[in-house]
Amino acid sequence: MKIKNIFTYRRFDKSYKKLPKKIKDRAKGKEKIFRENSFHPALEIHKFSGKERASWAFDIDFHYRIKSIFLSDEKVLFLDVGTHDIYN
Repeated sequence: MKIKNIFTYRRFDKSYKKLPKKIKDRAKGKEKIFRENSFHPALEIHKFSGKERASWAFDIDFHYRIKSIFLSDEKVLFLDVGTHDIYN
């Protein structure tokens, strides 16, 4: 699925600013892949369960990931970015 619009939640923006430059660079690369194919195997995208079941996350690297929700087939809202702590 090709993503045309990505919106960001305030929490995502705050968390993103605190990331190391190396992780920000990787995140930009993963976002590019995500825009072209949101379910590309390199992203290791997975759906949350329970009360967060509308949310998805994809990997930036082994430790960092981006949490999001699909607003439509072409629109996504990035909720947060960080380590596994974003799951709490």
